[in-house]
Amino acid sequence: MEFDFLTPVDFEVIQYVEKLSNQNLGKKVAFHTDRDFPDLQKIKIAIIGVLENRGDDSFIEEFDLNQFRKEFYSLFPGNWQSSIADLGDIHPGNSLDDTYFAVQRVVSRLLKSNILPIIIGGTQDLTYPLYRSYDKLEQMVNLVSIDSKFDFGKQDISLPVESYLSKIIIDEPNNLFNYCNVGFQTYLNSQEEMDLVDKMYFDAYRLGDISNNISLAEPVLRDADVVSVDLNCVMSAYTGNTSKFVANGFDGKEICALARYAGISDKVTSFGLFNFNASYTESVLVAQIIWYFIEGYNFRSNEYPFGSKELYSRYIVPLETEELIFYKSNKTERWWIEIPFFSTTHNKLKKNTLLPCSYEEYLMACNHEIPERWWKAQRKNIL
Repeated sequence: MEFDFLTPVDFEVIQYVEKLSNQNLGKKVAFHTDRDFPDLQKIKIAIIGVLENRGDDSFIEEFDLNQFRKEFYSLFPGNWQSSIADLGDIHPGNSLDDTYFAVQRVVSRLLKSNILPIIIGGTQDLTYPLYRSYDKLEQMVNLVSIDSKFDFGKQDISLPVESYLSKIIIDEPNNLFNYCNVGFQTYLNSQEEMDLVDKMYFDAYRLGDISNNISLAEPVLRDADVVSVDLNCVMSAYTGNTSKFVANGFDGKEICALARYAGISDKVTSFGLFNFNASYTESVLVAQIIWYFIEGYNFRSNEYPFGSKELYSRYIVPLETEELIFYKSNKTERWWIEIPFFSTTHNKLKKNTLLPCSYEEYLMACNHEIPERWWKAQRKNIL
């Protein structure tokens, strides 16, 4: 059984939660213990720790998530309706591939049960089995990485944490439709990697652009299936991480806002937070990041791809060579642009023909400028 890979939450954490007040988040959560496993039919969100760091030899070999769990469960929930379970931890297998296998099996089972997994801890190469968990769902996958680097390193000479995206692109079956990086820093990435992003019609947003206007990330995260967060994208001043000192990056408020955007997206079905060193300071921040993600999840509006187009206002923008069609939600005032699919190359995408966009992109189209993300999405379709 897939859940045999999971070990119960440490008894130290269970004891800590028992002493909390009934208003604390910990008293609203179902726990995997030595004597009990949560009833998954009653669960919407599952928290799983993955104690695997062999993807980066600079990390400590052993760590636990007890401090994170104490910080997280001592918080107070918002006006939440979704039920949460902590399913415990996946410990390192005999090899890194064994851990990948365990993560893929567990997450795949949760996805099939319409349970959203939140994966915490371990190095970011665990994004690979998170992505592979979608193999049997017969859909193309949009991956968003909140990261200062692209991680397109060469697999034969780079650490897995630095080359997992290359593995995603190369390995079969290839279900990746789009990759988007949010928060990259130019001086941390080679020109070869940046050229690859352009060549494959992927999307990337610099740290400065997102920090100046964080709402730029909302349409991107609204279109994601998998969101992977590298904690090294956050300044050390906010994480307390001095082993890998991060001079520039997102601050605590910005990374929490991005997590809330990811949570509120109707399309996001898995969320991973990686390169976590499990220190006290970082545990406090990670607890709040996860809190904001769940807060967003509880305010989902169930719009596209689940809602009817009849609930939208339709706008047609004629250009010289194209006719762009926009939709505006009458409920949330969020925008989408229609992507025409001309070929059968991506049959799995036919049900998702609307690309999230911003009001500013609609104004650009009115000024005869084709939005770049629309152009890239169409190029991927016709190639």
